[in-house]
Amino acid sequence: MNFDFSYFLSLFAQLIPYVPITLLMAVVSMVLAIVLGMVLTSFELTKVTPLRWFARFYISLFRGMPTLVQLFIIYYGLPQIFPVFRGIPALVAAIVGLGFKQSSYLAEIFRAAIGSVDDGQIEAGQSLNIKRSKLFFHVVLPQATVNALPATGNTFVSLIKETSLAFALGLTELFADGKMLAGDSFKYFETYLAVGVIYWIIIIIYTWLQSILENALQKPYRRVAHVVDQSEKPVREHRTETSFETN
Repeated sequence: MNFDFSYFLSLFAQLIPYVPITLLMAVVSMVLAIVLGMVLTSFELTKVTPLRWFARFYISLFRGMPTLVQLFIIYYGLPQIFPVFRGIPALVAAIVGLGFKQSSYLAEIFRAAIGSVDDGQIEAGQSLNIKRSKLFFHVVLPQATVNALPATGNTFVSLIKETSLAFALGLTELFADGKMLAGDSFKYFETYLAVGVIYWIIIIIYTWLQSILENALQKPYRRVAHVVDQSEKPVREHRTETSFETN
């Protein structure tokens, strides 16, 4: 095996400057996807039939087409039909395409997270004459956020890797730079391995940050569970003593 280790190490200095553009695409696309995902979720949960149909059509459409095809439609196809889109920057087209794609997945994640919250809590709040909007923002939404965070994080991980498709639009990001370096040196294994390692490091850092956020969001619920457990402990002890006395 002819592996050029020194060249492999030298690649990182040439690839790392393109990490910010990759992260920029991923973060902005994710923000767009979250906003659209929440709108689509509200459409799915509404009683207005046309809005539910639109949400289902949108989700089916963007989940059903490959990401690269959608990027080509936005960047190459739309300007032919709508002249106003001519000259759209490749970065904008990539962000819009990736954001629209991931929003279809996030809409389903958000809907499932809201549905996972126990209806009994809402019924208890309504019995106390608490407004439904207040129940949603103070009871349902915090719990749904905790439930949706792991799947949302996985979506962001996939989005980071999908930014590599932007090279097809002529945008020079991390993967595109690696592709050019590999073409110049003909050392494909070392180059693509270095690119893969950088993506891997980015994912590791993000996973670590996500775990910190998950722990922070779950602290109140762990505290409540601990308080409930402590309050039930004397009851359990009393029942045990009673059973011994009976015997």
